[in-house]
Amino acid sequence: MVLVGVVVLLFYGLLAYGSYVALATLWRLRPDPTTAVLTVAVLTVVFGYLSLRVGTARLLAQLDARELSRARVPGAYDVLDGLVERMDVAAPRLMVVRLQTPNAFALDTAGRDTVVVDAALLRLLDRAEFEGLLAHELAHLERRDSLVQTLAFSAVQTVVSLAYAAVSPVVFLVSGLAFAAAWFRGDPASWAETVPGRARRRLEQGVAVAMAAVTLFARAHSRRREYAADARAAAVTGRPLALARALEKIERAATPEFGILSPLWIRGEVESGEERALRDLFSTHPRTEDRVERLRRAEDDRVRIGVR
Repeated sequence: MVLVGVVVLLFYGLLAYGSYVALATLWRLRPDPTTAVLTVAVLTVVFGYLSLRVGTARLLAQLDARELSRARVPGAYDVLDGLVERMDVAAPRLMVVRLQTPNAFALDTAGRDTVVVDAALLRLLDRAEFEGLLAHELAHLERRDSLVQTLAFSAVQTVVSLAYAAVSPVVFLVSGLAFAAAWFRGDPASWAETVPGRARRRLEQGVAVAMAAVTLFARAHSRRREYAADARAAAVTGRPLALARALEKIERAATPEFGILSPLWIRGEVESGEERALRDLFSTHPRTEDRVERLRRAEDDRVRIGVR
């Protein structure tokens, strides 16, 4: 076991040395700061765009999305055409999928944007509610929310990758010391209890905290964009309550307690206040009741100022 520990230490030592040599070489060949920043920015945009394009095509293929023909649903296209005339957005493709729960989403795609709706929504919503829902999705396309979020995620990935590469020699060395010490002790599984093992765990926890903070910021931004899309849809259609009704119908259709078998259930899922608060923090969408409340306030404001 001591021999294995020596071999493990040598292996990780070589990894640490190799990564140090690679970093030192890159440092000697480094361009001026302006060129380096521009290079990183360009790579971030390119990889983010490719990720969005490839990811969107893959998602549509996985969902078996089909483009709706105008002849099949002329009413939906009448609504879409009317919204496009009033909003700063080109006419997107209207595609239909069959999901487990009714939903709709907008995608920034290459060449032509796409709005995807679940087939159930065509039956579930009336014309005004469907118009509010489409306006909400077009508002996302109008502001390029999907593209902005993808580029931001790509930028974070780039920064994290560069930071990890910068500390990789230390990580490899500390890992080798931890694993070797555990083998020397005769208990390979106890590497986390060694001094270098604890140092590595602290480093991992720091990275996890940083990523959690970034995730929370991204999710908070996503929730703000949902509120903004709701407000834009309400302003364009002039019927905030129609979108509110659409959101409530989708929420009821997606909530098991409203299912046909719900009277037969012994109990439903109980969620504590702490669990709900944590879920809200990491959610990409605000709670439906909060969105509906804002839309109702917007309708009250319309009535108060005399808009008809």
